[in-house]
Formats: sequence, C-alpha cells, structure tokens
Amino acid sequence: MCTHTPTCPTADSPDHEAAIVASCHPEQGWSLLCNGVLVFEDTGDLLPDGRIVAPRRPLAVAA
Repeated sequence: MCTHTPTCPTADSPDHEAAIVASCHPEQGWSLLCNGVLVFEDTGDLLPDGRIVAPRRPLAVAA
C-alpha cells in the first residue's frame, strides 16, 4: 500500500504506528495509516488482517 520513499513500516512490524497517516478522523477517534493499520485515540490498533493490538494506556495512580 505504501508508496513513500523510504517505505513505511509494514503492518506486521513492531513499529507499524510509524507509518504516515493516509486518512484522519479525529471526530471519530481513529486514523488510517498507509500500511492499512487503523490507529485509535485510546492507543489501540486494528491490523489489516483483523488482529487487534490492545490499548496501551498508562495505569491510573490512586491518590
């Protein structure tokens, strides 16, 4: 999918979120990267093959 030079990381790469945003929808809370990965504002990802990357939110600290 990516036509950038140098090529963006593939969806299977550990750094797949470093790909360039192809379509951004902040009002809906997601962006589509050029490698086909959907990135959600809660830090979760949906890979093109349907696999889910769970959100990586920091843990809340009790006061």
